[in-house]
Amino acid sequence: MITTDFAPGSPCWIDLGAPDVPAAADFYGSVFGWDFERFSPEEDDYGTLRQDGKVVAGLGKLTEEGARSAWMIYFSTPDADATTEAVRRAGGTVRVAPMDAGGEGRMAQYTDPQGGQFAVWQPGSTKGVEAVDGPGSLGWTELYTTDLAAAKEFYGALFGWQTQDLDLPGGGGTYSLITPSGLPPERMHGGLMQLPADALTLTGGRPYWHPVFGSADCDATVARVREKGGTVQMGPEDAPDVGRLAVCVDPAGADFVVLTPVSA
Repeated sequence: MITTDFAPGSPCWIDLGAPDVPAAADFYGSVFGWDFERFSPEEDDYGTLRQDGKVVAGLGKLTEEGARSAWMIYFSTPDADATTEAVRRAGGTVRVAPMDAGGEGRMAQYTDPQGGQFAVWQPGSTKGVEAVDGPGSLGWTELYTTDLAAAKEFYGALFGWQTQDLDLPGGGGTYSLITPSGLPPERMHGGLMQLPADALTLTGGRPYWHPVFGSADCDATVARVREKGGTVQMGPEDAPDVGRLAVCVDPAGADFVVLTPVSA
């Protein structure tokens, strides 16, 4: 489970780069009930998405030329500069060098050796999102990669993640559960899954991370996705011992998963 104590190596922030910020705010507001709050009345490029007043994500203008709209997952680090050097040593690429975000924290963005993009956040006054692990908030993170062994080695060297491999039913391959260093299994926060490049159609074969958002009713949430112009890549379907889930894509092409867990 994801918690808001944000141990090193755990997910602590997510944001969406969208070509049309008001349209994205309208879509996710309808799907999850989120409210968009700009940093200032004159600022259209970035703001926060809130549920019942609590920050669940960020939303900003997609500015990178040629980039696709996508959710970016940030992992907590006590030292963004040291993590950046570790990324380089492990064969990753620095996309955005460490930079200060006022007094709120320090961030950097990277690409892993297989092509998956991710980021880190060194907390200042802002530790991370304010609501997790419930309906309408981040509950899990997932990497689709073309090389599971290499991904485990890279992220293990970077964050010290502990992994536990599970065989997927029906010969579906191996799913590797990830837990922050030194924490018990109940603090698992995501998974790594190997897929062939031709299955990664959203990115033209490049690995990618995506968020899993909780829902009290997966089918109802998916219906709202479709009503607002999104599409569904898979589901809704039941996953044994996990819950009912669907892989969705918003109208601008950013993917995310909706999950009603078995305990919900």
